[in-house]
Amino acid sequence: MDYAKYFNKPSLKKARKRQRTSTDIVRLDTSNLNAIGKGKKALIVTYGCQGNEADTETMRGIFSRLGFDTASGEKEADIIILNTCAVRENAENRIFGELGRLKQYKRTNPDLVLGVAGCMPQEERVFDALLEKYPYVDLIFGTHNIHKLPAYLESALYNKERVVEVFSDEGEIIENQPKVRDHKHKAFVPIMYGCDEFCTYCIVPYTRGKERSRCPEDILQEIDELLSQGYKEVTLLGQNVNAYGNDFTDINYRFSRLLDDLHKTDLARVRFTTSHPKDFTKETISVLAKGGNLMPHIHLPVQSGSDRMLKKMNRGYTKATYLNVVRDLYEQIPHAAITTDIIVGFPGEKKEDFEHTLDLVREACFEGAFTFVFSPREGTPAAKYKDDTPMKVKKARLQTLNEIVNDGYRRGHARFEGEVVDVLVDGVSKNNPAMLAGYSPHNKLVNFEGDASLVGSIVPVKITQAKTWFLLGEAT
Repeated sequence: MDYAKYFNKPSLKKARKRQRTSTDIVRLDTSNLNAIGKGKKALIVTYGCQGNEADTETMRGIFSRLGFDTASGEKEADIIILNTCAVRENAENRIFGELGRLKQYKRTNPDLVLGVAGCMPQEERVFDALLEKYPYVDLIFGTHNIHKLPAYLESALYNKERVVEVFSDEGEIIENQPKVRDHKHKAFVPIMYGCDEFCTYCIVPYTRGKERSRCPEDILQEIDELLSQGYKEVTLLGQNVNAYGNDFTDINYRFSRLLDDLHKTDLARVRFTTSHPKDFTKETISVLAKGGNLMPHIHLPVQSGSDRMLKKMNRGYTKATYLNVVRDLYEQIPHAAITTDIIVGFPGEKKEDFEHTLDLVREACFEGAFTFVFSPREGTPAAKYKDDTPMKVKKARLQTLNEIVNDGYRRGHARFEGEVVDVLVDGVSKNNPAMLAGYSPHNKLVNFEGDASLVGSIVPVKITQAKTWFLLGEAT
């Protein structure tokens, strides 16, 4: 098959052997991009985490600079890109199903360019499947080379070439990329890329490359620009934000210092995700305790309460050390809302391991959790672990866990009944157009009656009723 000159494929073997090296910073000049998209419309469909959403905002920015309009649906699109997630197998299967469905639009519009981007193409197995089973996919690229999208589009749209380029190297830091953001008052700001943790169940270190931190001045400049545009909330993004700055060799500037600098800005709200417990330092907790614009919601994935399972997962902490972090958080931020991630049915998990997890959940007093049955990812060590626990048992354990987690949701909401909380209004409620919806500092969803002119504002709301999944209130 004749590929474009860009043909390049990922190698899982190469990704495993990577070494920590210096990171190049590339500062783009996008002022002279050709308007190759004039008169054409683009559609990006996003799957996965906030990192994927941030990547989509960059792709939209590139499309906009190239003159593309945004398509309102698949039928009117000249190019469709699926920005994909590789964390779980069912997410991959869903995307493969979508590719099969989208083939109909290629029949009716032979000039349609169909692309797959994001984490899935970074997997060697998936990459090969896309080449062999989906020949009508015109554009395949990964997480490290979004900045090359203008050249890819020119080849795919006008030269009718199949463009295939996915890198296995650690990746650069690309600054000055254009963005079209999803919101006008809250923004994602990546502070670092990649992951060096290599949890045995996780494909992300292979799909996102090594940990590499953005320069603090670039982050602060981006946030200054957001402030000037009227943004009120920023969420700092990284696979492990607590490791921010650990790769710097010329300056001593870590996550706690970045938070402290942001605490001094005029931003109304600062959030961050995701945190790794082993890197959550006392210095970071002390800065968070200053409050102000540093929001009191901390998402702290634990995955298991069993030391035996945590060791097999390569998480780098024990049940006791995790709970020490939780205790320090509650001691310095008594009103904190802590949420987590938990995997049920990891290979070799026995009843007593699961009981240790339940004990930890009760002791940590989580106010919410994302819970999952273990999903093996080909290419990770855990995919080869012996797994003899029946799925029926795993699902029963998940149900037991969720009952306790849901009690945490209810308890976390109930404590705000009768209180006045500040709500950053996102928009109209999905379920009731007469209601507005937004989030409190503790990341609680709040619904209340109000005029649409309040969208983007921070409104004091008295909580009148606590539900399991949201709060009801009245604007004061």
